[in-house]
Amino acid sequence: MAKHSKSIPGRGVRVADQIQRDLAEIIAYELKDPRVGMITITEVQVTPDYAHAKVFFTTLVDNDEAVQNTLSGLRKAAGFIRGQLGRRLTIHTIPELHFVYDTSTTRGMELSKLIEAANATRAKDAED
Repeated sequence: MAKHSKSIPGRGVRVADQIQRDLAEIIAYELKDPRVGMITITEVQVTPDYAHAKVFFTTLVDNDEAVQNTLSGLRKAAGFIRGQLGRRLTIHTIPELHFVYDTSTTRGMELSKLIEAANATRAKDAED
């Protein structure tokens, strides 16, 4: 008899995607913590046994104080959020949530600026 995790391809990805959608709704509409403002859930990574989920998020305001306030609010509300998630998901184990600030968009913008500056310098050198 085959194990379910091997016979259902991509189940972990589908579960992570569903958790991402549900978390976005729970945080936006049900969480009342004033420290948690407008955030975007960018990615959810779930361990193979579904015991832990790493939740990556970005904030509307991108300064260290706002990020730390949001992070502390999310960590404080993790139990409530997990409980709400348990009511929506139909899996055996509801993962423990670990919130991580996602810096990839900020790094991407910085790299884009560097590339534009390098291209401008290169174009200026080509003119000379």
